[in-house]
Amino acid sequence: MPQSLSRVLIHLVFSTKNRAPMIREDRSERLFAYLAGTLKGMDCPVVTVGGFSDHAHLLFVQARTRSLSEIVEELKKESSKWAKKNIHARFYWQSGYAAFSVSPSNVDKVKSYIADQAKHHKVMTFQDELRKLLRRHGIEWDERYVWD
Repeated sequence: MPQSLSRVLIHLVFSTKNRAPMIREDRSERLFAYLAGTLKGMDCPVVTVGGFSDHAHLLFVQARTRSLSEIVEELKKESSKWAKKNIHARFYWQSGYAAFSVSPSNVDKVKSYIADQAKHHKVMTFQDELRKLLRRHGIEWDERYVWD
């Protein structure tokens, strides 16, 4: 019987709508755990989930049978419903996202990066962080459409 095998590691980043600081520190662990559980439910093994007051970073293995856009759509939809009940009635994620492939040799580096979000954001805004990630990965973007 033929097998289809894959292990594609994804670093996914998206913000709250208009980068509103909706993810309070006292609720972030629960939100990140919910995001991780949602990924697990889609057969996307989670490496780590973290973020800051206005955005989330997720490192996971993409399910072999799901497209990235399908994963992101389901992830945002389900976590947004949860967040409206548990964080704020007007909680929304931005409509876009950024996703980067991660080499297995860089997993520890990306995990540390995600774990150090509070430290990063003492000196850098989410927008500057995302611009830096996009440049590092050779992705061109149009400022008019990135920041919703």
